[in-house]
Amino acid sequence: MIVIVDSGGANLVSITSAFARLGADVLVSGLKQDIERASHVILPGVGSAQNIMHRLRELNLVDVLKSLTQPVLGICVGMQILFEFSEEGSTECLGILTGSIKKLPRAPDLTLPHMGWNTLQTMGASPLMKNILPDAYVYFVHSFAATISPNTIAQTHYGTPFSAAVQQRNFMGVQFHPERSGEIGCQILKNFCNLTVESTLTV
Repeated sequence: MIVIVDSGGANLVSITSAFARLGADVLVSGLKQDIERASHVILPGVGSAQNIMHRLRELNLVDVLKSLTQPVLGICVGMQILFEFSEEGSTECLGILTGSIKKLPRAPDLTLPHMGWNTLQTMGASPLMKNILPDAYVYFVHSFAATISPNTIAQTHYGTPFSAAVQQRNFMGVQFHPERSGEIGCQILKNFCNLTVESTLTV
């Protein structure tokens, strides 16, 4: 059973539908026992890091999420809160990954938020990125991002390079929206469904 954490994001329905199309059993829940029993956990996020962290604290899920050993995937702001801190609202996050989330730099020819299709460049050999070719297009909507780090498994460029996907053992995150990214997004969600605890131990 895949559990999507009920973090209050507006993309819960679209993420649930994307997994249902893959034939996966999906449950949206904010209950500790459901999340701990899940085979895979999705941490969605549309909105601000500050609001999502407030919601997770209200549900007493911060320590629960940090202790999970099954595959966990953060999407958009759900990825950002895996880090220690976000400049968005000066927010203390989960601290699972080292580093901070920073606002994308402004440039005369670029608008914020970064919204629309952009390409991925995979880095390393994470099973989450299996069968994803160079320059595959995925869909982004965000103004804040993680810098490139040892945990980066895919990067994108928008004014500056940033982490489009990250992984530290069983904790993964994608800055883009796989549920809105067509066949490429579907492949990434399929890859996530196929992950086991053992397959994440070396990344």
